[in-house]
Amino acid sequence: MSLQDRIYQHFTDSIQTKHEALELLATPIEAAARLIVASLLNNGKVLSCGNGGSAGDAQHFSSEMLNRYERERPSLPAIALSTDTSTITSIANDYSYDEIFAKQLRALGQEGDILLAYTTSGNSSNIIKAIHVAHDRGLSVIAVTGRDGGQLASLSLLQDGDVELRVPSSSTARIQEVHLVITHCLCDLIDFQLFG
Repeated sequence: MSLQDRIYQHFTDSIQTKHEALELLATPIEAAARLIVASLLNNGKVLSCGNGGSAGDAQHFSSEMLNRYERERPSLPAIALSTDTSTITSIANDYSYDEIFAKQLRALGQEGDILLAYTTSGNSSNIIKAIHVAHDRGLSVIAVTGRDGGQLASLSLLQDGDVELRVPSSSTARIQEVHLVITHCLCDLIDFQLFG
């Protein structure tokens, strides 16, 4: 296979995964956007988290909320829990890496807020711990996952009112590509509902 063939294969696979995801995720993406808007209208905020590329997705969402997506509008309250390296490393050093998001949520999360958790595998122990803390504090959870949902799905961690956006793929690259589209859909739907 030539290098150009490989490029075509990446694009083809990405397009196919997006088509499959669209059929499964249009309704739950709408539900997630409505959940976020309801929280924002009640003075809530969105706390996002993830590891590696998923941390980048969490930051991306937060930046689009705090600055703007595609239109001029007031800033919207969002915090990416994966951005403060001093806090993350001190929690990991003094307690455990599993606590890096949970400990922040205990301090920053309030009833009515949203936890937006990105995990391609659904197996990240710090995300699972964060979901438990979010529920304890009265937050709703939007889990952006892939594959078979991992432990997040098998342990039935999500409660009534939570939303899972699971990309139907086993490829981390394809899952992350769809996660970006999901992020942009959420930003657009939030802006549309709040600002017309």
